[in-house]
Amino acid sequence: MSDGFGLDHLPYGVFTTRASAPRVGVRFADRVVDVASVRPELDRPTLNDFMALGPEVWSQTRTEIAGLVESDTLPSYAVDDVTLQLPFAVGDYVDFYASLEHASNLGRIFRPDQEPLLPNWRHLPVGYHGRSGTVVVSGTPVVRPCGQRKAPTDDAPVFGPSRRLDIETELGFVIGVGSELGDRIGVDEFAQHVFGVVGVNDWSARDIQSWEYVPLGPFLGKSFATSVSAWVTPLAALAAARADLPAQDPAPLPYLSGTEGWALDIDIEVVLNGEVVSRPPYRGMYWSPAQMLAHLTVNGASTRTGDLFASGTISGAEPETRGSFLELSWGGKEPFAGGHTFLEDGDEVVLRYGAPGAGGGRITLGEVAGRIDPARE
Repeated sequence: MSDGFGLDHLPYGVFTTRASAPRVGVRFADRVVDVASVRPELDRPTLNDFMALGPEVWSQTRTEIAGLVESDTLPSYAVDDVTLQLPFAVGDYVDFYASLEHASNLGRIFRPDQEPLLPNWRHLPVGYHGRSGTVVVSGTPVVRPCGQRKAPTDDAPVFGPSRRLDIETELGFVIGVGSELGDRIGVDEFAQHVFGVVGVNDWSARDIQSWEYVPLGPFLGKSFATSVSAWVTPLAALAAARADLPAQDPAPLPYLSGTEGWALDIDIEVVLNGEVVSRPPYRGMYWSPAQMLAHLTVNGASTRTGDLFASGTISGAEPETRGSFLELSWGGKEPFAGGHTFLEDGDEVVLRYGAPGAGGGRITLGEVAGRIDPARE
């Protein structure tokens, strides 16, 4: 993917130098431009105060920053000379299950003699509530988690490090303007509340997850680490990436219907130890982020600045577009990439994202990288 950090992108992040406290910057080419002087809310250790100001201020500030960057009037630093921080303080974290291909693949792996999709899947965006305190910025090592495991052939569970550690290639959406308890956010109100987009790797311990998740869903198999990109791409930078939703059958209930679907044409590369092993396409996702947000709040659940919700694993129809090792190895039965089934200690995974830019070229969203460290027993 090309450089992709031009004036039509300008993603926001938080950085430090040896001499400065954390403040907000934007990425331009191979530089980090210090924008803390543009607004008081940008001279902060997170983006939260700025995100809370809403779409009108986001738009005005983006225009002002673009002019200042183009005229080279703001201080800047080489990207390799700064330390990037978690760009926003995470409020709540919710993860969905929005890919038809991913859900169908898992159904075929785990329930080969049954219908792949469960009865509710085409009627609502299935999701679970994650652990916000273990959302970490790209580059943070991931310690192999320990927990209970029980294989189908075992008589009793055992405790120890996960043996089936996996990735989940995802896209995340960051709430800027929250909503009150009891209120709902409609499908067509998505852009009034969502500030921008981040890459997400929802690391998953499949063996821990498979033993614990019945009947209440994911818990320790997911909560040990979720990595996000250091750069938040504002929605305005994705205007040229807007796409049509795939056909939804049956038609969604009225609260999940609207004119602003927010399907996005975003391509992803999954890189394992320097080798591209998959290219999942976000464009084919069955449920849109606008529908996810509408469903998240339809019961009156409130949202807050900094809340993060993610798409769930992004997978395409072809084997080379699967977004998890569970799928790439078909449940661990078909090794790939030189013998891999699941993650080994020392493995490094990088997720790279690209999309059409407003200037006619491509923009590069922030990558998500993580290395697997041994378990701490």
